[in-house]
Amino acid sequence: MPAIDTRVELRGRGAELAALERVLAAARAGSSAVLVLRGEAGIGKTALLNYAASRAAGFRKAGVAGIESEMGLPFAGLHQLCAPMLDQLHELPGPQRDALSVAFGLREGEAPDRFLVGLAVLGLLAYAAEDQPLACLVDDAQWLDVGSVQVLAFVARRLMAESVALIFALREPDYDRHLAGLPDLIVEGLSVPDARALLASAVRAPLDPLVRDRIVAEAHGNPMALLHLPHALAPAELAGGYGLPAGHSLVSHVESAIYQQFRSLPPDSQRLLVTAAAEPTGDGGLLWRAASLQDIPVDAAGPAESEGLVEFGARVRFHHPLVRSAVYHRTPPPDRRTAHRALAQATDPHLDPDRRAWHRAQAATRPDENVAVDLERSADRAHGRGGAAAAAAFLRRAAELTPDPARRVIRALAAAELDIDAGGTAQADSLLGVAEAGPLDDLQRARLERLRARLVFSQLRCSNAPRLLLDAAHRLAPLDGALARDTLLEAVGAAIFAGRLSDGPGQREVAEAVRAGRPRRRRRGRSTSFWTAWLA
Repeated sequence: MPAIDTRVELRGRGAELAALERVLAAARAGSSAVLVLRGEAGIGKTALLNYAASRAAGFRKAGVAGIESEMGLPFAGLHQLCAPMLDQLHELPGPQRDALSVAFGLREGEAPDRFLVGLAVLGLLAYAAEDQPLACLVDDAQWLDVGSVQVLAFVARRLMAESVALIFALREPDYDRHLAGLPDLIVEGLSVPDARALLASAVRAPLDPLVRDRIVAEAHGNPMALLHLPHALAPAELAGGYGLPAGHSLVSHVESAIYQQFRSLPPDSQRLLVTAAAEPTGDGGLLWRAASLQDIPVDAAGPAESEGLVEFGARVRFHHPLVRSAVYHRTPPPDRRTAHRALAQATDPHLDPDRRAWHRAQAATRPDENVAVDLERSADRAHGRGGAAAAAAFLRRAAELTPDPARRVIRALAAAELDIDAGGTAQADSLLGVAEAGPLDDLQRARLERLRARLVFSQLRCSNAPRLLLDAAHRLAPLDGALARDTLLEAVGAAIFAGRLSDGPGQREVAEAVRAGRPRRRRRGRSTSFWTAWLA
């Protein structure tokens, strides 16, 4: 394999660097500025964030990188960003301090109001920037958990004169509605001359001009592709004019090249890198405890660092998010499970029970009620912190690992409801299929019907959702009065939203059904006017 030097200067990025300088200058001058860098994987967003960090002399710096495996942990990204500032938590007003403390799991309490959490983070950043400007750098924002990105978007829209520079990097074409409307910059590919210069500076091997031009054409100016695609070619191919294999995406080619580089490492270095890729926090101490449990020697770090894939220290830092992704996703599942098992054993069950439960779940090879119970407890804690999406993710995995069919139905229904609340319609539909395949009692079947109706309404606002919700309310009436009442109110809301575009009953018909109160299934002797009584 040709050696590639990744420590190269930024080329052809004059406009992007100028935009970053303006953001930092605004913060130095006592104002605040926000910028969202948008572009495809490997286009150079992380390098631009690194440039901003290097240019933020005199700034206090805080950063976080979204990690796909952490998307299910509530406020995980926000906690990582704010952790260095939590010594000023006492400066916040009581309600904000309490809301943020509950969100971060520092104390118990009712699910915090997102508005208060947003105000708390805004205040925390303002206090942190009192003595010196603050640079907050958020990489791979598309992989932040929902709660974190919602709060950061809230903060970004309200920063004014706090001396804060807030810069996001967001992978396109992934669209994040939470960051829509913020000042942004599309990071394009390099020009052909700049692409050729970057390739020439990175590849230390004879390069046939035809191969060079083909790599430049295939890379479309993507710097990460230019640095790593040559790894997909043997030296003879680099010198002989062979083209790149077709039929795969650019990211797939880059990840293949990175994985080939990874596979060239000694076995112990490979196992260490897989463990690091499975550990999203970058905690060096935790990584080495897990490595020790696998009998991985300390000197296994050297070859991986020499290849420029990762840096080991108090924090473990991959050269690029695609390196972590390629190593983790292309490693065979048994090896990933071994890494997760070691990480679970190395994680303190009292200090971080949720992450330990998640690692245990990823290490599981068959249904395991003990692991499912741990995940259920994590779901309760996540929901208590206001993380519906995170709670759904824990319960979803708990349902998969539940050996008893009846308990699997209970967990699948609960996870589906949380997914619908959090907007995860695809996951909810799959979970409802799991529940439907299990043993359902009358109430569970009625709940299933209601959730399917809610799912239809969330996907197709102007549809037959009012009729489906009415039918579900009728089915629930003799089984669970409170839930039937809630479902009927949802039918009213669906009819109002759909208006004349509804395929089923409109507002008038739903209102008349409420007023008439003639459910098709009711308990013997019950008044036919109980709907009206519930709505009173």
